[in-house]
Amino acid sequence: MRTTTLRLAGVAVAGAMILAACGGDSSSDDAAAEEPAAEETAAEETAAEETAAEETGSKCATGQVDGDLYLYNWSEYIDPELKTAFEEQYGVAVIEDNYDSNEAMQPIVAAGNSGYDVIVPSDYMVSIMIEEGSLQALQLDAIPNMANLDPVFYPAPYDPTGEYTAAYQWGTTGLGVDLTVLGDDTPRTWGLVFDPELSANFGGNITLLNDPRETIGAALKYLGYSLNTTSMEELDEAKALVADAVARIAAFDSDQYDELLVSGQTQLAHGYSGNMLYGIYEAENPDDYTYFVPDEGGTIWTDNMALPFDAPHPCTAHTFINFILDAENGAALTNWNLYGSPNAASEPFIDAEVLENEIVYPADRSKLEFITNTGDFETNFSDAFSEAKG
Repeated sequence: MRTTTLRLAGVAVAGAMILAACGGDSSSDDAAAEEPAAEETAAEETAAEETAAEETGSKCATGQVDGDLYLYNWSEYIDPELKTAFEEQYGVAVIEDNYDSNEAMQPIVAAGNSGYDVIVPSDYMVSIMIEEGSLQALQLDAIPNMANLDPVFYPAPYDPTGEYTAAYQWGTTGLGVDLTVLGDDTPRTWGLVFDPELSANFGGNITLLNDPRETIGAALKYLGYSLNTTSMEELDEAKALVADAVARIAAFDSDQYDELLVSGQTQLAHGYSGNMLYGIYEAENPDDYTYFVPDEGGTIWTDNMALPFDAPHPCTAHTFINFILDAENGAALTNWNLYGSPNAASEPFIDAEVLENEIVYPADRSKLEFITNTGDFETNFSDAFSEAKG
């Protein structure tokens, strides 16, 4: 559930010294001739000092904070103990709001004055937000723990210069199932959602993510197409599949799908690997449930920490990113939320049972596909999803 928080933005007032040029005696031709030069020199000095002051004011030192941290994140994605540890170490509060899709987060940040200091966009959304100018470049000197990231994740294809983001976690998107209903020999296919005969067995007890790229993407994979198609014909086929499935869907939900599954309210849930695994571990009978990416393939993704272009507390934001990228903190994050860590330095501190779990770290990734920015075609996914849901 998303919380609503009143944000108070601090206003910093910086004063600058204005240098005034002294004019000479107007009766002196020589002095009059020298006056414009003096004024020009003074103006240049003033501009240089103002520029230097601005640059100095924008710099953040390692470990510096400039206010509380306002975090805009996916739900159930950070260990509360990590937030508490950050608060105690740096003497600030962490205020967190949640969103259920990149498409819900992006317009809020892009509009400005969101009040957020750190956001956690997925790979394809990073490239969109860089292009539109809604992210600010990181001050890498303030984040020495960037060196802990695995080279696979830094720099990343969606942020090729490594200027805007630091990888947070990675995982896959697939299906969680109730084996007491489906059985151990259930076919591992997206047809469990999109084939009317297979999905009819669940009596409408299915949830799909409330996310256009993920849910339309699942239909595209079932049809044998790429998640990143730019064919309207293929997109229309996928839209029709989702629209046909609506009558058999209990909810489009990106927040409580794991809880609905293990509480017996649904038998099939479309969701993210870590959330699903966490829900299964918390279930009364964990062996009754499993998660898999269907045989047709699915999404592999990377979520990233970034600063909105107008983050009110940029120094606290940089310090928080550096804190999360600490080796032991990165391991604590993965041990808690059960998503893959992009932090190579964290591996010695990650629980062996997590490192060896195929759901967290799948060995075969050949059928997994990253969602990428399709440019001008991107709005067609959102439109198709809205039309399919009706």
